[in-house]
Amino acid sequence: MPRMHTPSVTPLASLDTVKVTYRAAPALRGISLQVHGGEVLALLGRNGAGKSTAIAVLLGLRHADAGTAVLMGGDPQSRRQRAQVGVMLQSTALPEKLQVGELVDQFRASYPDPLPLQEALATAGIESLQHRRYGQLSGGQQRRVQFAIAVCGRPHLLFLDEPTTGLDVDSRQVMWKAIRRLVSDGCGVVLTTHYLEEAEALADRVIVLEQGRVLADGPIASFRPQLAPRRIRCRSALQVDVVRHWPGVREVQRDGAYLQLLAEPAEAVVARLLADDPQLQELEVRGGGLAEAFVEMTQEAA
Repeated sequence: MPRMHTPSVTPLASLDTVKVTYRAAPALRGISLQVHGGEVLALLGRNGAGKSTAIAVLLGLRHADAGTAVLMGGDPQSRRQRAQVGVMLQSTALPEKLQVGELVDQFRASYPDPLPLQEALATAGIESLQHRRYGQLSGGQQRRVQFAIAVCGRPHLLFLDEPTTGLDVDSRQVMWKAIRRLVSDGCGVVLTTHYLEEAEALADRVIVLEQGRVLADGPIASFRPQLAPRRIRCRSALQVDVVRHWPGVREVQRDGAYLQLLAEPAEAVVARLLADDPQLQELEVRGGGLAEAFVEMTQEAA
């Protein structure tokens, strides 16, 4: 489905050569990044790569030891800047005895122009939970309440840290739909997730962190053809020793009547397979997705 929004030119948040050190161990090593309105930025990296630290600096929860952080055009420590931001962190402690409606209402009161309560609940798909106590909810239901709280202030910028952990497929789709709607209205979203298929489904742009450095930064489409090889399978009589030396072929092996290849770029290899074997059958081309690109990049960096 084509996205109808256009990312903003002026960033909503940015880090410029930011360094952070914890107990003499560098957590961020001079990273720079920008977050724009009307886009989902997926911030990816293995555990300890620096994602949480980068978000903490952007939110004003941690001072940078060097470099500059800007949030909504000003100081991330400013209440005025923070009032324009919604946050859903991975770990959140909320009063368990309050009803869901009461809880969301408390947070709505912190904003000058919040969503109506029912609209905030509907955005997260939790209207039926309004009168349930928060502590009686399942983990997935609590995550949806936390999402309602994050969006109730009509944020211009939304931080989502592992937002769909514990959600079933239907609940995840509800949240994805809500995120897409917010972005289409011009909201910027920073997404961290271990579900790489989620990043691929939602993100316009991806930044990969590794050991406190920016390993890659670009549009989601750039991660497919440039960094991830494709897996090709076909029924062919071509010889492995011949195909192995074709340009673009990284690996090739035979599985009975089938050839299995790893190739990049895949298009040229597929064209040659078809040209050199007129009897070729059952051609399949798979992969080239974000998950494979991420694994390849981080393994090479390590």
